[in-house]
Amino acid sequence: MLKKLLDWDSDTLIYLNNLGVEQYDTFWSSVTNISTWIPLFLLFALLLFVKYPRKEALYRALTVILLAIFITVFTNLVKDGVGRVRPNNDEEINMLIRVLREPQSFSFFSGHAASSFSICTLVVLFLRKKTNLAWAFYLWPVLFAYSRIYIGVHYPVDILVGATVGALTGYLFYLSYNRISAPYLG
Repeated sequence: MLKKLLDWDSDTLIYLNNLGVEQYDTFWSSVTNISTWIPLFLLFALLLFVKYPRKEALYRALTVILLAIFITVFTNLVKDGVGRVRPNNDEEINMLIRVLREPQSFSFFSGHAASSFSICTLVVLFLRKKTNLAWAFYLWPVLFAYSRIYIGVHYPVDILVGATVGALTGYLFYLSYNRISAPYLG
């Protein structure tokens, strides 16, 4: 069963990665760069401070920061524990895919997918009743996560697990915020 899953994972990566064409490489290389998304992070902060009273906005923003720290540490612990080689470093597959970046760290699970889906989930849950466009924020983690396949540094399972872990972690931080912080702000 595991062999079938890993074969599917490799085959799907090869297929999706090879859909890429050189004229879009700059776009996807930019999408995968976290600094490209700084304006979105500033928008998240601005919306929190516009839509909530100052003290509550501060607590919500700190919760997002704590989540970002937690998911980064957790992801790196799992990556080091599992030790899955990235496709760009795997000699069996790296000649079959287009590789635009060559990180040396481990692959499972995607930190880009986990962090973006966790932060986005938490922010959407915080803002969904305050703005109708909150759900559109999910465009960010979808593009961000797919960029990792496009540039050849993650398998699809890395992305799917990272997105799932991220969304669940964001939801758990939301529940924790409502249980711990929200009662003191009301």
